[in-house]
Amino acid sequence: MNYLAHTAHLQFLGLVAGILAWILIMVTTGLNEWRLWHVADMSVITSGVAWVGIWKACFFSQALPRMENCESIGISDTFAPTEIPVAQVMMVLAVICGLAGNIIAAVAMRMVYFSVEDRRSIRLVFVLAGTLYVLTGTFCLVPLVWNMSSVLKNSTIDFPPEFHLPAAPVRQQVGSAIGVGIFASILMLFSGLVFLSYRYAWAALSVEAPRGTRDPLQGDTTLTTNFELRKGDNQGRDNPAFHTEEVS
Repeated sequence: MNYLAHTAHLQFLGLVAGILAWILIMVTTGLNEWRLWHVADMSVITSGVAWVGIWKACFFSQALPRMENCESIGISDTFAPTEIPVAQVMMVLAVICGLAGNIIAAVAMRMVYFSVEDRRSIRLVFVLAGTLYVLTGTFCLVPLVWNMSSVLKNSTIDFPPEFHLPAAPVRQQVGSAIGVGIFASILMLFSGLVFLSYRYAWAALSVEAPRGTRDPLQGDTTLTTNFELRKGDNQGRDNPAFHTEEVS
């Protein structure tokens, strides 16, 4: 059996990057700072800045009973622009898909670093892990870019009265959540490409042969028994090693 641990150092780095990216995606999903709204009227929003996320909008106020005031944004709320409910769905899918990708990638690393006799499925595992990583990065990147585009265009949101937010801010600013999410998406895409490009996984099924006569990772390997070696070397003649010494 061939030792493959030295061939997957980059893939191990990809697994670490995938785990880190998945954690950052969960952080991005929970953060409220997707959009920073700067308002002119600070009679209610005394801080002058509101944080609009994909799940709720918050601001600090000294004019209301609570210092921090937050209102939830549901997927079925009609006032929410299309990019917000889409982001809610796609970010949840990114979290689920990223978790599955990390599990499959860990299985792939186990197949490389430990002695697994049947490596015929190694290609499938690496391709599946890479595909899940790429899907996770895509699921995360699309809503981030969409919401960032809306911020740069200073798009309006017709909030209900209980939000105490104007429909149009003085100006908008891209929040830290979008920056963290874009970084996580790039890490995820990097991990996916690393797993998809693992050359030993693609070489594993390049040539098929009966089990026990060929190693799929190294090509043809002829297994010759000791009996065949003796038969070939001696061509049917007696082995002199077995002759007893003549006693003079």
